[in-house]
Amino acid sequence: MTDGELRATERYSRQILDGAVDYAIMALDLDGKITRWNEGARRIFGWNKDEATEQHWDLILTPEDREAGAAREAMSAALASGTAHHERWHIRKSGERFWANGEISTLVDEQGDVVGFVKVLRDRTKEHIAAQALHDAEARLRRAQEAGGVGVFSLDLITNILSPTPEFCKIYGLPEIDDVSIEQIEALVLPEDRSTASNPQTRRIGASLLNVEYGIRRADNGQKRFIARKGEFERDASGTPIRFVGVVQDITDTRRAQQQLRESDARFQALTQALPNHVWTAGPQGQLDWFNDRVYAFSGLTFDDLVGNGWTQMVHPDDLPEAAAKWFSAVRAGETYESEFRLKAATGWYRWFIARAVPMRDDDGKVVRWIGTNTDIEDQREAQARLETANRTLEDRVTERTADRDRMWRLSTDIMLVADFEATITAVNPAWRTVFRWDEGELVGRSFMDLIHPDDLAATLAEVGKLSEGVTTFSFENRYRTKDGTYRTISWTAVPDDTFIHALGRDVTQEREASAALRKTELALQQAQKMEAIGNLTGGVAHDFNNLLQVVAGNLQLLARDIAGNDKAQKRVTNALAGVERGAKLAAQLLAFGRRQALDPKVVNAGRLVRNMDEMLRRTIGEGIEVETVVSGGLWNTLIDPMQTENALLNLAINARDAMDGFGKLTIEVGNAMLDEAYARKHDDVVAGEYVMLSVTDTGSGMTSDIIDKVFDPFFSTKPEGKGTGLGLSMVYGFVKQTGGNVRIYSEVGLGTTIRMYLPRSREDEERTSIRRDGPVEGGSETILVAEDDEGVRATVVETLQGFGYRVLKAPDASAALSIIESGVPIDLLFTDVVMPGPLKSADLAQKAKERLPNIAVLFTSGYTENSIVHGGRLDAGVQLLSKPYAREALARKIRQVLTRNTDVMAEQQALTPPAASPAVSADATPHSTAKLTILLVEDEALIRAATADMLEELGHEVFEAASGEKALLLLEQQSVDIILTDLGLPGMSGEQLSIMVRQRWPAIAIVFATGRDTAPVLSDSRRTSLLAKPFGPDELSRAITQVLS
Repeated sequence: MTDGELRATERYSRQILDGAVDYAIMALDLDGKITRWNEGARRIFGWNKDEATEQHWDLILTPEDREAGAAREAMSAALASGTAHHERWHIRKSGERFWANGEISTLVDEQGDVVGFVKVLRDRTKEHIAAQALHDAEARLRRAQEAGGVGVFSLDLITNILSPTPEFCKIYGLPEIDDVSIEQIEALVLPEDRSTASNPQTRRIGASLLNVEYGIRRADNGQKRFIARKGEFERDASGTPIRFVGVVQDITDTRRAQQQLRESDARFQALTQALPNHVWTAGPQGQLDWFNDRVYAFSGLTFDDLVGNGWTQMVHPDDLPEAAAKWFSAVRAGETYESEFRLKAATGWYRWFIARAVPMRDDDGKVVRWIGTNTDIEDQREAQARLETANRTLEDRVTERTADRDRMWRLSTDIMLVADFEATITAVNPAWRTVFRWDEGELVGRSFMDLIHPDDLAATLAEVGKLSEGVTTFSFENRYRTKDGTYRTISWTAVPDDTFIHALGRDVTQEREASAALRKTELALQQAQKMEAIGNLTGGVAHDFNNLLQVVAGNLQLLARDIAGNDKAQKRVTNALAGVERGAKLAAQLLAFGRRQALDPKVVNAGRLVRNMDEMLRRTIGEGIEVETVVSGGLWNTLIDPMQTENALLNLAINARDAMDGFGKLTIEVGNAMLDEAYARKHDDVVAGEYVMLSVTDTGSGMTSDIIDKVFDPFFSTKPEGKGTGLGLSMVYGFVKQTGGNVRIYSEVGLGTTIRMYLPRSREDEERTSIRRDGPVEGGSETILVAEDDEGVRATVVETLQGFGYRVLKAPDASAALSIIESGVPIDLLFTDVVMPGPLKSADLAQKAKERLPNIAVLFTSGYTENSIVHGGRLDAGVQLLSKPYAREALARKIRQVLTRNTDVMAEQQALTPPAASPAVSADATPHSTAKLTILLVEDEALIRAATADMLEELGHEVFEAASGEKALLLLEQQSVDIILTDLGLPGMSGEQLSIMVRQRWPAIAIVFATGRDTAPVLSDSRRTSLLAKPFGPDELSRAITQVLS
């Protein structure tokens, strides 16, 4: 081709390229530089040929594509396959972005070598934006379908392939698929609905129902669901159906709700038609829109006559304004409507009705409908009118009865209650505040079960259950909690009605407490009577039995002297004496349990007593048992009979040894104990107060609870037959109770037992006297008068005493003994049996002997003391007793002890008595006339007593001291005084009681009350008394003495 032809061809080519103005066409060299740039490129991108030529073609790409090397990637793809298609955002000279698609292809020379590229693209921004919008719309549609449960499908009628959306698959229980055969879908339709849904014949001719509901079985679980389908046919140019498209929705829940609504409406219709009342409904604005048949039958009107406000023509003209005003007012306020008015019947007559209507609201509270009724009350009004006419005073009587009922409700001391069957209180009378301190506002709406004692809840619930079944409660008791937390016992009578329980309750707390106290008293009386019977029995037996034992023992002891040197005979006598000793011990245990033994109490430190017994206890229980003694510091003194306490402790130790089979640990503890009122209330036989606790603990076999309940009963024993009398613990129990204390036992099987004796505290100083069971047996030359009614006992005693060197006189009874005393024969000691026949008692004999022979000593003996020298289970003050049976040596030691003590007492009295003192102060004496006075100081605290005595002596007065009121009275019997200075808080007899007795017997004695109180006791004769406030010094003491004498 010639050059001219080539240029012409090139010109034609350029014209062709420039003519394609909708396409941007550019040529590129192998490096991507632009070599050709057509007119379409200029129009689309904005750069002209000169601006674009020699530029790299990534000039038209967005910065992010340039950064990513999109130009090089496109050329590499073209080199690899000859052509590469692409769609992306491009950029114009103005910086505007647009969407374009096109191709980049390689250019080859005649030899087929690649010499460059041609890039062709077209602006498709509008199409891209429209496609994206369509995609977004489809996505929104899909989400809406999913949210609304709407599935979309397209059925190709040629291939019978259905294309479902995911929601369609979800509705039918299918996995998400793109295509499914119509036969598979039709198989899920219930057999009875398949002809309704569609079939090949109806689809072929386009006759299938477009809007239809049918049932299916889900493919995944077989569940029955109901489907609503809407569809339409797409047809070709000839009108032949080629595609069936539509939507489906699961309407199972909707159907169920509609069914329920229909059933509810049917029930409403049936109910309203069955009611004898007029029933009607109205819209939210109050326009009536429905009436039951009763309205039509009564009025003779039609629906068209009554609808809207037409109902007003039925209302009596006189009643219409008020009825209509109330109705429209209720409609505006959305409140319940009620009104009475007369309605006209079809007969023309009017009858009275009461109309009621209530609003029905939607979930937002908006009124959507009114339901109303008209109830015929004509007969009621006529009956009411007749009743009012017949009994004009009925209202007054009802008012009066109501007032009576209200007064009973208000003023009744019994509590009244109204509650529902769920135990919720609806009303209480004012008595609740009186009895329980609860106000009505604190109770109404509250469950009365909240107030019931926990132990009474089950019984109360059961009784409420009976009431709910209509059973009347005639008598039921439970405990209710008061506001302060205590409980009151209430006896209820209750009657149920259809809705409520009406109950009347009476507070019987005091009656029950009194009944319990009476029962407690009866039990205590029974116990006391039992103990009295046992005591009388054992006392009578013990007296005769001990006399017999004394005869036997005395003669055996005398016999022992006669057979000295005869070992065989002596052994027999020794065995016989051992039997006597066992008999005596048995009698003593019986007396101890019956609380008839004569106690000789002393103020004792129990810790010292226990330590003194340590060696004897160890010898008694054996080496196989470890003995531990624990004595607390600051131990109080206790008032007990030391010898009987030792016997009780020894009994407990022996029992513990037997329980441990000779091996184990025995712990004896002594400490202070305070038993408070709460403890005393739990234990009937305990008196609250301060005690000294003496406990014995073993590590033996322990006891079960049923054995513990019996261990203190007489003759009860767990030991084998012949191994025990069953009186050991009974003796301990009787002794402790007679002492004024109590016993507690704690035991666990396999662990051991603890027995605690609580002995009453004494605030007096300890009497440091030792108990001598041995010691030298001494006789004497004094004269002893023996008064004994039992001849055998009398004979052995006389012979025994004569054997000790005494001169002995004898008498068979108290009267004979008194005759001997009055004869003037000098007698040093009266040894008399307590229980003897005759009019003169032994105690009276001793008193008369003292009156006639002031220096005579008295020693009582008995196997049973009755109450002549023992009161409150204790020997009277100053009384000496030798219990039968006694050994020869015991008789000798006791006689010598009493004689020696009597001599010492007489010597002390002689030393204390001033030579010129008279037996008592005369009524007209004037003790304050001299400077030196005789003052009796009565104070139980030793330190205060000593300090006060020093002050009085420094003031120049003579002082006698007494630690108690009882000791003060003994001193006053023997010593005259001018003034008594007494504390009020004394142990035993109080200072006030002492003062009353002194004023009655010795009115001339002045009295000074030393106390921390503000006032002194008021005596019947308050002259010659004064108050001395503690603490005081010598000056205050001197002024009090001066005042009382003035």
